[in-house]
Amino acid sequence: MSKPWSPSTWRDKPAKHIPADYPSVAELAAVEKELSGYPPLVFAGEARTLKQKLAEVAAGDAFLLQGGDCAESFKEFHPDQIRDTFRALMQMAVVLTFAGAKPVVKLGRIAGQFAKPRSEASETRDGVTLPAYRGDNINGMDFTPEARKPDPQRLLKAYAQSAATLNLLRAFASGGYADLHNVHRWTLGFVAESPQGQRYAKLADRITETLAFMAACGITPATSPQMRQTELFTSHEALLLGYEQAMTRIDSTSGDWYDTSAHFVWIGDRTRQLDGAHIEFCRGVKNPIGLKCGPSLEPDDLLRLIEVLNPANEPGRLTLIARFGADKIGAGLPRLVKAVQREGRAVVWSSDPMHGNTFKTGSGFKTRPFDRILEEVAAFMQILPAEGAYPGGVHVEMTGAQVTECLGGASLIREEDLSSRYHTHCDPRLNGEQALDLAFLVAEALGGVRSPSAAAAAE
Repeated sequence: MSKPWSPSTWRDKPAKHIPADYPSVAELAAVEKELSGYPPLVFAGEARTLKQKLAEVAAGDAFLLQGGDCAESFKEFHPDQIRDTFRALMQMAVVLTFAGAKPVVKLGRIAGQFAKPRSEASETRDGVTLPAYRGDNINGMDFTPEARKPDPQRLLKAYAQSAATLNLLRAFASGGYADLHNVHRWTLGFVAESPQGQRYAKLADRITETLAFMAACGITPATSPQMRQTELFTSHEALLLGYEQAMTRIDSTSGDWYDTSAHFVWIGDRTRQLDGAHIEFCRGVKNPIGLKCGPSLEPDDLLRLIEVLNPANEPGRLTLIARFGADKIGAGLPRLVKAVQREGRAVVWSSDPMHGNTFKTGSGFKTRPFDRILEEVAAFMQILPAEGAYPGGVHVEMTGAQVTECLGGASLIREEDLSSRYHTHCDPRLNGEQALDLAFLVAEALGGVRSPSAAAAAE
């Protein structure tokens, strides 16, 4: 039997990547107590709805699209940034929905994705060493002793920014901005301007014809609200557990604990220790959760983690997010999928093709080659069906802005172009064009994948 759980039992476990050098522990505790009295950012019923939709993904009857910022920032917080990312996600979702003939579950890395684990605890520039930047809800990016000092007051600002972001996202999702015809017009503009446009034109034309046929049948945004509204859920890495604990509340309708900071939280590849604080915290909340799975994860260890995080084998509860790198996925992922399939575990498999494909250029920019991102997604889409499992989603760091942070894509970003619009506060992101490029290419692969239920019926 598992040990008793409460939102604070993680404090008795080893906690990696959580700063221990706050100048005032008392101030941190006071801020966390204040946050515990703030309104929830999301509601338990919404998290349950997401879990139901992820159960459809686990069954092969839907597809998961998860995307957004590497790390949200206070400095770049602006309604246009939120709008552009929302629009890019909607465009990707429409393309994937049409090509796969399945609903797409839309999950943003937004409204709470601030903290980031770092490879090194410190950073040295010109002989000066300071603590590493850990995300705007912990410290500042400026390379000064004052900015790099963890500041509890940043948690309150992160909460406020998350609340404002959620407010705008809900308005976009329900107020007509997500109208299917609007989204398709944006996509047609991309197809017309993209160097790969001819390749995508056939699919875009089919969507146009379908919308025209639906209108002729009387199915329009005026008669069918689902054509002008959508659902967008929020997610972030559950890294800074003091904040997550403060946002964890008992649901009055079920009596269960929910982390109300987001609909979905995930455990990173660096914090998935079986006896660690992050696994301890996430095992007790009823939100759907994710687990990053990298090259160092052994099949037996994965099965132990699944047993702790989803002992009842509930579909939709656990999403396994594969992040290997294009050069390692072929050797690493099949072993994990075989083990999970053998044990009959109901999980969602999603591909994170970003984190394993990062390198630093000679000029000092962290970047990711678009062709390696595509290569990893293509391998994922082949490996899962070969092992009798369903390739259920993609998880990407992206923005709707036309940044120059990842090499390649239809716009052929070169190394010398990186400096022109390199705005990320942490890791490189796909820009709006590259993200839609990826969606079209995933859509081509998804169109040829049968769900496990359909395969079973055919047999």
